Amino acid sequence: MAQGRGPRALSPHAQAADILRSRAGDIATLMTMEQGKPLAESKGEGRWPAPTSSTGSREEARRAYGRTVPARMDGVYQLEMKEPVGPVAALRRGIPDQPGGAQMSCAVAAGCSIIVKGPEGDARGLRRPVDAFVQAGIPAGVVNLVFGVPSEISAYLIPHPIIRKISFTGSTAVGKQLAALAGAHMKRVHHGAWRPRARDRVRGRRHQCGGEDSQRQQYRNAGQVCVSPTRFWCKSRSTASSSTSLSPAAKAIKVGDGLKQETRMGQLAHSRRLDAIEGFVADAVARRQGRNWRPTDRQQGLFFEPTVLTHVPREARIRTRNRSARSRSSIPSIRSRRWVGEANRLPYGLAAYAYTRSTRTAEAIGHAIESGMVSINHHGLALPEVRFGGVKDSGFGSEGGAMRSMRISIRSSSRR
Repeated sequence: MAQGRGPRALSPHAQAADILRSRAGDIATLMTMEQGKPLAESKGEGRWPAPTSSTGSREEARRAYGRTVPARMDGVYQLEMKEPVGPVAALRRGIPDQPGGAQMSCAVAAGCSIIVKGPEGDARGLRRPVDAFVQAGIPAGVVNLVFGVPSEISAYLIPHPIIRKISFTGSTAVGKQLAALAGAHMKRVHHGAWRPRARDRVRGRRHQCGGEDSQRQQYRNAGQVCVSPTRFWCKSRSTASSSTSLSPAAKAIKVGDGLKQETRMGQLAHSRRLDAIEGFVADAVARRQGRNWRPTDRQQGLFFEPTVLTHVPREARIRTRNRSARSRSSIPSIRSRRWVGEANRLPYGLAAYAYTRSTRTAEAIGHAIESGMVSINHHGLALPEVRFGGVKDSGFGSEGGAMRSMRISIRSSSRR
């Protein structure tokens, strides 16, 4: 690792990235022990803050361009300059460490200090990027991490005159409350909310809604990733093959200890998620078959077996509410473009996916779906060089891409 302040010395961002890479194995093991996810997933997620720190945020900061505006009068220069917005308060409710490390990198790259409130269920998770920044030479007070009662921390940080921007990742209901509090104090807000996602598959490269790529994304982190697909529409002629492929694929997923090599899905975040997902399945079964449902073999801990529900009624809770856990509702085939109205029916719109061989269909889907992000024929979302955000109740503002921790400062000068 390069030392010193010379022209070839590594920046703190690059040094922090090197530190995270060198500890990737230990970080992944600790992440699995804390959160229960399979070790392979922890290794993938543990690698994310490193490229975000070394290339994503730092390189995006280089492209924080201003603008020269032609003046109406001779001898006057009008400039729009981008400047750091100021100290940022990042309030997190979810367990995954990846977004927290990215928030730190973005803030520091934009020239802002940041206070991150870590999730109470994962006290050590966000310590890793913080420790890496400290060891890389970030001055004291630039990157800060706090834990405690969420409501008390929010009530203190949001109105505080030093804080100039609020970033929140969590439920829509809590996000609206925090946004209202920030609005009362004229604070900038970015809100990334958990919400149902749509997945629309039409005449795909694989004529089944349950392709391998879908399976990987569907069950990653026990389905608690904010961009996991949750609702499926299939082309009429592929419905039969898709329905028959979903259940065997779900049954083949090994649920258990994340440290065991054969495990493909770990536990849920907390007991509230377990109760909620059982309620969703019970409601769907009762509406579809008119009978009560109870888990036949509820395992110890916070595990829930992957569950496939077909021909789910439109009014079922699982088709209208946020789950943040893995049960899949496969909606019956729709022969016309009615699926567009169904996909846009809910007040959520973070991510949507579609698979098609037709360029015309791909373009039509991109325009028709009300979603902050639409991915065609792949799952390439949440990259540091592009913006990440939703529409409607799925969040306010965006992160990533062009630097969002900056404000535009209008400056006018004259040669006179």
